[in-house]
Amino acid sequence: MPTQSSVKDHTSGKVKEPEQYNVIMLNDDFTTMEFVVEVLTDIFHKDPLTAETLMMKVHKSGRAVVGKYPYDIAATRVKKALSRAREQGFPFRMTIEEA
Repeated sequence: MPTQSSVKDHTSGKVKEPEQYNVIMLNDDFTTMEFVVEVLTDIFHKDPLTAETLMMKVHKSGRAVVGKYPYDIAATRVKKALSRAREQGFPFRMTIEEA
């Protein structure tokens, strides 16, 4: 019978990274630029300059990736952003796509 000290723990040293998902912000003609920058700074933790740059990319291109996260984090941030938009009466839209 093996003793406690002779039993080896066979664990792999590799940790699998969670799958990543892109959070996509979509343009509309009603949500204010100020609101978009506010969401990017408050919810997606972007600095003001990055938030302005992303907001302009969404405005000019119609959409932009605003972050890459594991699914749970992406979904939580999108839910917070959409909830804030509804509270303020904006038709703001975001989606999540596999990275």
